[in-house]
Amino acid sequence: MRLLIAAVCIVSLTHRMLWGMGSQTLASQNFFAYLTIQSNVAFAALTIVAGITALRHAEDPSWLTSARALVLSWTITAGLAFSIIVWQAGVRGIPITVPWSDVVLHYVLPAFGIVSWLIGPGRASASWRVVPYVLLYPALWGIFTIWRGRIIGWYPYYFLDPRQVSGLAEMAISCLLALSIFAVVASALVLLSRVRVLMPPWGEISSRPAPAGRRRPVTGGLRHAHRAR
Repeated sequence: MRLLIAAVCIVSLTHRMLWGMGSQTLASQNFFAYLTIQSNVAFAALTIVAGITALRHAEDPSWLTSARALVLSWTITAGLAFSIIVWQAGVRGIPITVPWSDVVLHYVLPAFGIVSWLIGPGRASASWRVVPYVLLYPALWGIFTIWRGRIIGWYPYYFLDPRQVSGLAEMAISCLLALSIFAVVASALVLLSRVRVLMPPWGEISSRPAPAGRRRPVTGGLRHAHRAR
């Protein structure tokens, strides 16, 4: 299943890249500059590793659990950010086209990641040390993106563009809010990793109670006791 999801992610990324290039916009030349795209590239690569690991081992090693928590935190938060951007575009009356690949990358795959995190076999509990590492990537990405944007005059998201916000204060508040969402998502995944949702075995999903097991045979001593009565 993990390898299948990785294949779906790669196909969606490819379609999104080709669709962006066909739109003849400047953003298509900066396809991999988007945090949402980078997080999905990491998601695809790690899901392939996780799929191969699942074929060889019944339990995921601790490093893989930590890596999944990292990447899934980025992917979920990127999906939330995409939803907010689409919503604000509608509020401002800005037309925006969402291809099917964006729906898969920002809604379907994060949802699958959450379900897999809850009920997938082989996952261990994640460490709280994952949370600060989750924040490290978007913080560094934001610093680099703002620096790069000043050089080329283009930003992947409006709240990083000084021309589209009221000032440095609004930009700083938006960035801090984004980091707080990353932290909340990562903390939620760590907490959920300590919850194991048990699923009934295949073929036994029913609302009826399971049949009682057969009685153990009565020992010889008990037989004699019953006869004596």
